Amino acid sequence: MVKIAPSLLSANSASFGKELSDLETAGADLLHFDVMDGHFVPNLTFGPKILKELKKISSLDFDVHLMVTNPDACIPWFAEAGADFISFHIETSTDPIKTIQLIKNYKIKVGLTLKPNTDIKSITPYFDLIDLVLIMGVQPGFGGQKFFPDTVDRIQLAKKLIGSRPILLEVDGGINSQNASACIKAGADILVAGTSVFSGNSYAENIKALRGDK
Repeated sequence: MVKIAPSLLSANSASFGKELSDLETAGADLLHFDVMDGHFVPNLTFGPKILKELKKISSLDFDVHLMVTNPDACIPWFAEAGADFISFHIETSTDPIKTIQLIKNYKIKVGLTLKPNTDIKSITPYFDLIDLVLIMGVQPGFGGQKFFPDTVDRIQLAKKLIGSRPILLEVDGGINSQNASACIKAGADILVAGTSVFSGNSYAENIKALRGDK
């Protein structure tokens, strides 16, 4: 069954404790933690202190997505704060193998991320070293954007290139109940969703809708 990772970028930061409790009760599988530096993407978000505090109040895994110019500088901060997954953008790493190994040194699962216009084949040399591929369905930086239709084709290609390797395929950006099923059919293992989880009155119903549960 596909896993749902609510993006905390869309949560009410004034009541994170309640939000995390409600998400866990609603059936979330892990929590997506977006880190933006205002340089690689035009936005600023969370630092490691927030992650460290949130880890104390949630039993769910934290999936940290580094949208930063210098991931190597940030990895130790978020690893020590309690990240369970750390994904970085292939576009920002001058030495991906070095960056992958840095994450592995902390016994944390490694993900590689691509912007929508980046060739998926650019990350295939690293497939035997990583645990997760993150396909962006929008340009990274802000929530609430519209899903790029060609993302489904990119998911299918990534799934084909991954083959039998034990790599999770995650999709982030513009995911809603209308396009989630196409992403799942294309091969997505994890759907990251912000607006579509946190809008309305029931996180549980929203998560069920993304999974396609009746």
